[in-house]
Amino acid sequence: MDRCDDIQVKELNKRASGHAFEVILSPSNTDPKEFPLSPLKKKETSLDEIKKKLDAAAERRKSQCAEVLKQLAEKQDHVKEVLQKAMEESCNFQKTAQEKLNQKMETYEENCTVRKAALNEKFKEKDKKLEEVKANKKAMQGREN
Repeated sequence: MDRCDDIQVKELNKRASGHAFEVILSPSNTDPKEFPLSPLKKKETSLDEIKKKLDAAAERRKSQCAEVLKQLAEKQDHVKEVLQKAMEESCNFQKTAQEKLNQKMETYEENCTVRKAALNEKFKEKDKKLEEVKANKKAMQGREN
């Protein structure tokens, strides 16, 4: 067994695969009495210092509360703006949709009127032809008699 200042090495049984060692580290020599940092000694605080600290804490709380209220007001304003914009966009969409629907209805009515006029013209032409055929038939019958 070899021994150094802080390390102790002990050889274990030799094996076919190689050597085995156990390394033991000695504990460090630190005495709790020799703590490098001494605790800070508290100084006596006066009533005025305590009042100053309390006042400063109250001011911090007030400023923090004011900041939170300011942020909430900004968020509320933002929400109002977003809602206003959404309502405007909705109204604009409704107006354009209504205009498009009205335009389609007008186009449909115009097309319907044009189709009806074309059918009426077609029927009038058929009626004329029918009248001509009837007149020709009467004329033919009048010649035969």
